[in-house]
Amino acid sequence: MAENHINLTSAEIASIWTDYMNDSMAKCVVGYFLKVVEDEEIRPILQMAYDIAATHIEKLTHLFQKEQLPLPTGFTSEDVNVNAPRLYTDVFMLMYANHMAKAGMLGYSGFVAMSSRKDTRAYFMEALAATANLYDKSTDVALSKGVFVRAPFISYPTETDFVDSKKYLSGLNPFSDKRPLNAIEIASVFMNTLTNQIGTKLALSFAQISPRKDVQKWMLRGKDIAQKHLGVFTQVLIDNDLQPPISSDNFITDSIIQPFSDKLTMFHMILLTSAGIGNYATAAAVSQRSDLVMNYERLSLEIGQFAKDGADIMIQNAWLEQPPGTLDKTKLAKNKNKNS
Repeated sequence: MAENHINLTSAEIASIWTDYMNDSMAKCVVGYFLKVVEDEEIRPILQMAYDIAATHIEKLTHLFQKEQLPLPTGFTSEDVNVNAPRLYTDVFMLMYANHMAKAGMLGYSGFVAMSSRKDTRAYFMEALAATANLYDKSTDVALSKGVFVRAPFISYPTETDFVDSKKYLSGLNPFSDKRPLNAIEIASVFMNTLTNQIGTKLALSFAQISPRKDVQKWMLRGKDIAQKHLGVFTQVLIDNDLQPPISSDNFITDSIIQPFSDKLTMFHMILLTSAGIGNYATAAAVSQRSDLVMNYERLSLEIGQFAKDGADIMIQNAWLEQPPGTLDKTKLAKNKNKNS
């Protein structure tokens, strides 16, 4: 007996639409990387990232067609110039793939959790496994080259302990000593330091190649914000006698020729900014020192406004693709009355 067809839920439509947009962007970016990369140990990592994105685009296109849903425009060959001169070093391209794989694992685990239909769950679980494998392989290469930045080491505890005072949660009083960070707080501060390092480099490179003054100004503002946040998190680690992550500044060349369209770079930075807001919210939720929570909240407001201003630029230039949504019933009723 044939099974009844079950339509995709709103959560599943949101997930496949978001994945299509992200992977069409990734295919453009990594396709350019493959054209300019020189290191033969890094090339297979980029090829793996490209193949994952290309496979996803193919499978998602089939799913959109099967469900008779309009295929997103996303990003195409018109948004990338693979013949542009080299903009990044090979090491940056490796660490970019590693960073995006980490973001991808978080995204795909959420998509799995939001999916109910068997085929969408299977697709996202397969995508999660492939992305986890990319992270694993890229980490191995980065470690072998000595460029993978580990989180700070701490002494192993010798016994279990319990919080015995409300002072454990304090941190805002400038006249009292703050307790040392716990391991969970260190991990959150460290990861947000790394993401702001990547954001600083990308924003600067995107400003460097854009011919548009509004895009340049917005990207440089993003670079300044990322550097400011980087300074906040770095100081927290230093105040706790922990080594902040160190990376070389030689990640961007002096090329000013665009490998990516402004539409793509704007989308990319808004994507990173949105992920940053999510990272800050997660970090605030697991941090138990009040000053850390306050930091994450105020920094989230700043990057939220930055993302909103970026979206305004995209709307003005007809670059912001609208996600699928429900019909405006009020508007539908008014239009019906006009036509009757």
